[in-house]
Amino acid sequence: MKRVTVLGSGPVAKVLASGLKTHGYEVRIGNRSPEKIAAFGKEAGIPTGTPAEAAAWADTVVLAVAGRAAEEALAGAGVANLRGKIVIDTTNPIAGEPPVDGVLRFFTGPNDSLMERLQAAFPDARFVKAFNSVGNAVMVGPSFAGGKPTMFYCGNDAAAKAEVARLIEQFGWEGADMGTAVAARALEPLCQLWCIPGLRENRWSHAFKLLRA
Repeated sequence: MKRVTVLGSGPVAKVLASGLKTHGYEVRIGNRSPEKIAAFGKEAGIPTGTPAEAAAWADTVVLAVAGRAAEEALAGAGVANLRGKIVIDTTNPIAGEPPVDGVLRFFTGPNDSLMERLQAAFPDARFVKAFNSVGNAVMVGPSFAGGKPTMFYCGNDAAAKAEVARLIEQFGWEGADMGTAVAARALEPLCQLWCIPGLRENRWSHAFKLLRA
């Protein structure tokens, strides 16, 4: 993993792109409306372009868009430009309806996940779910009194997961491999759990930690 393209224009995309650059990766940002990220790219010193241009250049793609737009964003990047490449999937299947008592609504069910849908739609890409269970403010260089927080990840390709695990550690997390893409059915709802204190009490500075006996 040397050349990484981040697809997206929001806070998650910007934080991860900046973090990748800080840690020595070559980074580009792709968006179907490059003007949305032109100012950020200039300020951060990160080249910007269309999803297809940026994905063709990269060896790894970070998907950092709204879950509802995930498949469209990857289609814009191009099937051929994703073939054989790691796709770090940070998305969650958040629906358009408002939350209920702080619980986000998902457009997937308990025996389904957005990442499984994406893997099926782009079978030649090597998806790894990660960075979906915490807010962007602490995605890079988290600092908690209780020590390193846990970043859960999963995917079907062992070599791809090993690459992402190294990135997780570089960003200051303790990684926890939860298995194949099916595990995304459990990892994506961590977003719902993480958001409850924020949506109910406006508390957003927390993360999960897996404790082992």
